[in-house]
Amino acid sequence: VDHCCRALPDAKPRYLMGVGYPLDLVVCTALGVDMYDCVYPTRTARFGVALVDGEAPGTLRLKGHDCADDYRAIAEGCECMACGGGYTRARLHAMLKNDSPLAVSLVTHHNLAYMMSLNRKMRDAIKEDAYPDFARRFVRDQYRGKENGGQDVPSWVNDALRAAGIP
Repeated sequence: VDHCCRALPDAKPRYLMGVGYPLDLVVCTALGVDMYDCVYPTRTARFGVALVDGEAPGTLRLKGHDCADDYRAIAEGCECMACGGGYTRARLHAMLKNDSPLAVSLVTHHNLAYMMSLNRKMRDAIKEDAYPDFARRFVRDQYRGKENGGQDVPSWVNDALRAAGIP
């Protein structure tokens, strides 16, 4: 991605097809990509997985046992049809376990709202000339490090951010 972005003219948009993990969007935006197109948010929803901020991989498995008695929204502060509509993790868990098409639609809407919010945050950081700080914070939130009970940042992420001039 870095090689291609460096070879393309700065005044032209850079489109990357098939890349849709939130971490990949943050890293590839740092490398110079402008637009994305991917089925990840919708495909993930079909499996009952919601995109959320926080520790890697940044997902919440709504079909998992942990959600069966969790009466919180998918994500606090999210105003999507699921979170804003009063659907709790427990309710979505039950609906997904019963193969409810409505549950899949609600999780899809949530995941798309998450991605739109992420893109707004990236755009705002670029406009405010604060993208390096945004990218570092996003990565730090996902990878706390083994010494803090989390995962270490993958080497490819560090390499790509360095290539983008973000130490």
